[in-house]
Amino acid sequence: MKRFLTLVLISTLVSTPSIQAAPKKIAVKALKLVTTISNKEEVAGFVVSGKTIIIFGTSVDKSFARAIDTNGQELWNIPLDPNSPSIASAGAVDNAGNIWIAGSTSLLRPTPVPSATLTPLNPDSVVNIPDRFSSDLSAVALWKIPAGTSSPILYSAQQSAPVLITAITADKNGISLVGLTQSTKGSSGFVISANAVGDFGKPILIGTTSTTLDAVVRHSDGTLTVMGASSETLSGKKLAGLTDGVIIRVSKTSTLLSLVRSSAPKAERNWSSATSTLLLGGSVVTSVKTESAVTKFSNSYVPTWTYRFISTGPVLTASPGYALLASAGVIPQLGSWSPKAPRALLLFFDSKGVIKSAFSAAVGQREVLGLSSTKELGVICFTSNGESISVYSLIETL
Repeated sequence: MKRFLTLVLISTLVSTPSIQAAPKKIAVKALKLVTTISNKEEVAGFVVSGKTIIIFGTSVDKSFARAIDTNGQELWNIPLDPNSPSIASAGAVDNAGNIWIAGSTSLLRPTPVPSATLTPLNPDSVVNIPDRFSSDLSAVALWKIPAGTSSPILYSAQQSAPVLITAITADKNGISLVGLTQSTKGSSGFVISANAVGDFGKPILIGTTSTTLDAVVRHSDGTLTVMGASSETLSGKKLAGLTDGVIIRVSKTSTLLSLVRSSAPKAERNWSSATSTLLLGGSVVTSVKTESAVTKFSNSYVPTWTYRFISTGPVLTASPGYALLASAGVIPQLGSWSPKAPRALLLFFDSKGVIKSAFSAAVGQREVLGLSSTKELGVICFTSNGESISVYSLIETL
């Protein structure tokens, strides 16, 4: 009898499947609203230096920067290049707290108009036609605002064609900028670096017809990783989709060391943000849907983990593992998350790619504009409802 019961018990254990509790879904918490900024169209981005948030952009044809504290109170507001048309389009802060804002400017200045009280000598009655401002923004502009000041210093580098800077990174060894420039056949990806006193190196052009660069990472060995999108053959590697996301390694002597491009057929892909540890954010657009892609790459550009989320497309990343996107669909790991319209969502991933926390902006915040993670202020997010910009912060330490 005892042997019979033992056999029954063993049989039961073998035949009954193991029952495990389903993974607990993550509750989406609210981000804390810091302040709201009007004039959305003027703002290009923001950076954080210490406990100060610096907003930069372009009003009419003049670039500006202004600083606010964590209560939204304005600390200062300055023109970056008051004497010339210019745009400010990207920003970074170095290890010393210096603010670097990049963009484009015209180096041509107007001829000063003589004072109305003076009559210049003109015996031959020659009509003088004054120089005009050039709207051709073909010079790279790099403004440095030293830590603790509000006085910008302009460094510039004239180019042969209009240039748009889309991203900048700075460290103790220098500054690197990427973007695109006009070519005879379309657009070329643009890379240029400078040292701490504004001496620029020779620019690197990548592609000739349809390449743009939107993110850059500086490495300790002097090389760069630049990322963006391309619809043309690069380094012998042909187009796989409608537009491919590209990741390119550039040597410290300005040569292309390697190139990795996405392989999604009939898709428009790009990489638009990156951290120093190669946590990349981008978009995947097909005729069926639009997704945000978040992928962690190894130093040899091999994906170690990846996600795709239904969204409006752009996604921003920040160290150590944050991603900000305009989510437009259910995410299985999150509890009660089913937005009826795109809504700004901040996700935190651990080193293995597991979603550990999630935070959302208010309903109606359907665009993501900026993301920063600093020791002093933690995580700061810029979102928009289409008309104004809201600044949010993370309300808890992860």
